[in-house]
Formats: sequence, C-alpha cells, structure tokens
Amino acid sequence: MKKLALFYVSVLFLFVSHAQVDVKSIDKYIEKARKSWDVPGMAVAIVKDGEVVLSKGYGIKELGKKDKVDDNTQFAIASNSKAFVASVISKLVDEGKLSWKDKVRDYLPYFSLYGNEYVSAEVTVEDLLCHRVGLGTFSGDVIWYKSEKSPEEIIKRAAYVPEAFRYRDGYGYTNLMFIAAGEVIRAVTGNPWEDYVKENFMQPLGMDNTVISIRDLGDNAATPHKPTLENGTVPSVWASWDNSSAAGGIISSSSDMAKWMMMNLNGGEWNGTQYINKEQQNLLWTPHNNFKLSERSKEFIPGRHFSGYGLGWGVMDYFGNLVVSHGGGYDGMYSRVMMVPDQKLGVVVLTNTMEGISTPLAYYIVNQYLQEDMRDWSAEYLERARSRNSHRDDVEERKSKRVSGTSTSVNSDLFVGTYSDPMFGDIIVSKEGEKYRIAFADAPNLGATLEHWHYDTYEIKWDEDHAWFDFGTVSFELDNNLEVEGIEFDVPNGDIFFHELHPKRKN
Repeated sequence: MKKLALFYVSVLFLFVSHAQVDVKSIDKYIEKARKSWDVPGMAVAIVKDGEVVLSKGYGIKELGKKDKVDDNTQFAIASNSKAFVASVISKLVDEGKLSWKDKVRDYLPYFSLYGNEYVSAEVTVEDLLCHRVGLGTFSGDVIWYKSEKSPEEIIKRAAYVPEAFRYRDGYGYTNLMFIAAGEVIRAVTGNPWEDYVKENFMQPLGMDNTVISIRDLGDNAATPHKPTLENGTVPSVWASWDNSSAAGGIISSSSDMAKWMMMNLNGGEWNGTQYINKEQQNLLWTPHNNFKLSERSKEFIPGRHFSGYGLGWGVMDYFGNLVVSHGGGYDGMYSRVMMVPDQKLGVVVLTNTMEGISTPLAYYIVNQYLQEDMRDWSAEYLERARSRNSHRDDVEERKSKRVSGTSTSVNSDLFVGTYSDPMFGDIIVSKEGEKYRIAFADAPNLGATLEHWHYDTYEIKWDEDHAWFDFGTVSFELDNNLEVEGIEFDVPNGDIFFHELHPKRKN
C-alpha cells in the first residue's frame, strides 16, 4: 500500500512539475524577445520526453517582404554542424573502421601543424574534435572564408597557421581541424563526409529540409541579415561554405533539428534505429578540454561549476544537470542548440540575423523547465549587447587616426604586382585605368578597389558586402632602399583575421 501511495505521489509530482511549464507563455516570450532584438525572423523548437512541445516560426524570412517563417524554414546552423561530424566519426568507430586514437596522418599524410614534426605526427582523430591542437580561436579562418580552395588545400595551408599554445595545453576553437575531420571521413569511407551523414543520419531521421550546400536550398529558406554601421540591419546573401562544410555547412529547420535532438536525448536511438552507440555518445559528451569559469561568468550564469568541450559539443553542469550545447555563427545567421539529457529536454533557436538572441532564449526556456533562475534572460543579454559596440569603436578609432594631405613614399604604380603568403597564396595588386585593385587568387569574391588613405596605406573598398567585416586598410611595406617588399592588412573584426597574412612581393 505504501509503495502504491508513493507511486501516485511520484506521478502527481511529475504531472505538477510539467504543468508548471506554460508553453503558451514561452511562445509569447519568444515573440516579444524577437521584437526587442529587432530580429527579422527565427524558428524555435522545444522537445521534452520524446515529444515536440513547440516547433514554430516567428517573424519574416526577409526584411521588406511578407513571407513568414515556419518550422520548415531553412536556416544555416553553422557550427552546430560539428556535432554531426563527431557523431559520424563515433559511428565509424563503432563499426570498427577507425579508432579515436588513430593518428590523423594515418589518413591524411600531408597533415602538418606549425612546423612541429612531433605534434603533426601525434595529433589523433580525437584531438581534431575538441580544440586542443595548439591553434588559436578562429585562427586561420581567412584561409577558407569565401575561398575556392578544396578542403585538402585548406588543410595543407593550415600548416602555416601560428602556434598559439602547446599541444593539448589549452583551448583554441578551430574550424580548420573539423575540416580535417571531414577529410578523415572521406579517407575512411571513400566518399565526402556529406554523403555518409545524409545516408546514416539525416535521411533515416526524416530530416527532409536539411541540406549541406546553398546550391540545394529550397523555396522555404530564410534570408541572411547583417548589422551595418550606417543602415542598421539589412538583408544579405547566402555565402557558400561548401569547402568548410564539416566545420559549419549544414542548413536545417526547427522541425528537422527537433528530430536530431530527440534521437540524441534518447541515447542515440530513435524509432528502433541505433544511430549513435550509447558508449560512444557518452564519450562525445565527456569533457576533453576544460575552460576556467571566471567569477563574473559564474555570477551572470549561476548554477555552473565547470564548463568545457567534449567532441563536437560544449558541455557543462547546470543546477545539477549535465547540459550539452553548441552555438553557430554564419554570414547573417546565428543559432543555438541546448540539451539537458537527464530531463530529456532540448531547445534549438535558429535566427536570420547576427544578433545574440539565441543563447539567452535557450537559457530562458531551459530554466522554465528546471524551475531555476527565472529571470528575464532576453532583456539582460540585450542590455549587455547594446552597451558594447567594440567593432564600431575599433573602426572609429582607426578613422580618427587618418592623416590628411599625405602622399605615398614612392610612385604608387610601384605597388602593382603579385604578393604571396604561404598560409593563403597569391594576392594581386593591379591598376585598371586610374584605379588600383586588389584580388585574392583563390577567393575572387574578396576583390576590392584601393583608395588612398594616407602615406603608403590604402582603404579597401570591397566589391561586395561581407558579414564579418567592412572597413579595412592595406599598407605597402618598403625596405631601406624604398623597394616594395610586402603588404600588411588591418581589417578589424573578431573572426576573419587578415592580419595573420604577411604577403611578400614575388620577384
């Protein structure tokens, strides 16, 4: 009798706990937050206990147009793709086709890092997926961004990316190593990694709106938007990430991502199919690289004691629960996936702009279910975001230092020529009529006109808008005999580091 009473009390407790979560209230909060952040459109899905409790679109696909977002609208999930790559490798490990401890050079003989032969030979498949090889965060992304280089050529160029910390002695978020992981999958299976993930995950899960190239976009796709210094948020264009798809090329919808989350939250199994071995999933969600949590971050996001990176997933504790999560940043689109496995709870937020709304919304929704830290996450994050404008400040600082009335040290025609950087390749400066031009041999979409700024420095007037950067300059370097030696870039932004390039003039 006591056991029966205890059973009914437990059921009642679970019912009351679940009833406390007002999904209609969450729905209204999401729309209010979207308007506060001036986000044109977004899609959100919540899954709980193997069911979709919310999957819905908010706002419009493109500013100036009326088409509304729905739960099948396609958004770039960017770096949330990394979890798919890690899952593919876990399946190949489970099939006995490779091992986590295999050396990368067993599959990619050309693999090399910062001139260190020992490190290059020792890096394992596991190392590729947890940001501990010694490269700095986002370092080397300039190699692949809007480039026509193949994944193999990108990896070969990565050999010239500078060392930021000792091998396995720090954390540096690196897209390059996930591109390498994609090529390991190709070496093992004999086909592009995209083929394997489609056949073994996306198609059987019924992720019918999910693609891995902008060439395959459907009619129901959101338009990217970017913030500008002059005109606020404006529509942008889809940028191809085909050569870096293993780092962030997947395009999906909230309805499809709900299926992905439910499979992961169900121990890697869904509808009778075991997609990820439970043991392998445990490894993916085990911290391989830990970060220090500052006291300030603990105050702003309480309930955490550790935070780190597993394999393709960020991991942390949160009010006694394991949380696996990841964000994604694409040209004009941000996203967040957050799952609480013990609660069988998952949240995905997809947006068509570069505003940081996805993370606070995910925290808000998770906390509604945990009944913890029930504050207005959107409002607090928005206040913080609006109080910081480092990019604008960086640009204005550079503009304030312009010296008017100057001229070049030598005849500007002497700047014309081909310059080469081992990390990137050839960069060509030419003269067309009275104008000077700069072209990036493997990235034609980065072409620009050069306008004199001051002394031997020119402003880069890009031919097309770019999501991560706008204002920039290039300086021509002269030796003691006024011979043109090379060029140096200054393009302020937090992601695509042109300053890592040091092209020298080719004879």
